[in-house]
Amino acid sequence: MSDALERFEKGLREVSEASAGAFTGRSTEQALRDENAKLVGPNGQLTQLMKLMRELPADRRKDLGQQANALKAEIQAAFEGALDRLARAAREAELTGPALDPTLPGRGVRRGRLHPLTRTIHQLVDVFVALGFDVEDAPEVDYASNCFGKLGFPPDHPATDMQDSFFVERPGGELDTVLRTHTTTVQIHQMLKRPPPMAVICPGAVYRRDDDATHSPMFAQIDGFAVDEGLTFAHLKGVLTAFVRRLFGDEVPVRFRPSYFPFVEPGGELDMGCVFCRPWEADAERTRACRVCKGTGWMEILGCGMIHPVVFEAVGIDPTRYTGFAFGMGIDRISMLRHGVSNIRLLYENDARFLARL
Repeated sequence: MSDALERFEKGLREVSEASAGAFTGRSTEQALRDENAKLVGPNGQLTQLMKLMRELPADRRKDLGQQANALKAEIQAAFEGALDRLARAAREAELTGPALDPTLPGRGVRRGRLHPLTRTIHQLVDVFVALGFDVEDAPEVDYASNCFGKLGFPPDHPATDMQDSFFVERPGGELDTVLRTHTTTVQIHQMLKRPPPMAVICPGAVYRRDDDATHSPMFAQIDGFAVDEGLTFAHLKGVLTAFVRRLFGDEVPVRFRPSYFPFVEPGGELDMGCVFCRPWEADAERTRACRVCKGTGWMEILGCGMIHPVVFEAVGIDPTRYTGFAFGMGIDRISMLRHGVSNIRLLYENDARFLARL
């Protein structure tokens, strides 16, 4: 007990001596706060000293506790007074310093602008609206049947696996709901809502379990389709050729290649001439050296085809009377091509320095 008492009394004297000139000559607020922390902060001298209170003799605790509290209040008053003097000195310097010239021009406000993906969506929508398409939306959380079954996906298709798609467990435990894997679900919703003829596009976010330089777990797509009597693949080729040329220029060549998608038959992919090496300008050496198109002169930009009869049957439309075509593309990919972006993650990291350059 006597040892603790001796250490406590000695500690009080040391803290009192240290606080006497602690705030003198400090010219910044941070310096004042640092000195205050050394004395009464969480690890300060007085704070550590107070941990000895339980070891003090019972008949001395009250008296020594009052002394410690008085010293703490004294330090706090000195600290606040030093802060006040510093603030008054700064204000005095402002009032007595050189006068401001109110005739100087003000500093301009740096205004923001739309994200590159949003601008790309607006450009794509403008093109298709001009071609006669309506703009609609579909739920981002949807029944798996709308994402897969009604679009002709077989039950064992890889996209229906948990490792490929984000399934959402409902309160009852059912796993029949999914974050939509493509905006193609707009076909099901619109065909159930209204009768043909119709031409619709749907831009929006989609979700898949992909994450690398060219894939993101969340990305943007735009899907479009048209249904009417007598529509053929020629109509699809005309619409998509017009789309590419209005977006990238009349000189850009296009080609269609056969491909498979569960919800179209026949299906294909649309390639356009590489806008980086511009092979139509007959510079073969530049095309061979192009890393974007890997020397082929072509870039794949979307999938398309004639709507499969099983899709019409799933929504109650007569496939013997009506035909239709559909197409879908990644908005991120179009934006990357237009701005020369090599990694899809750059579009989602919200680095203002990078986005300001696009």
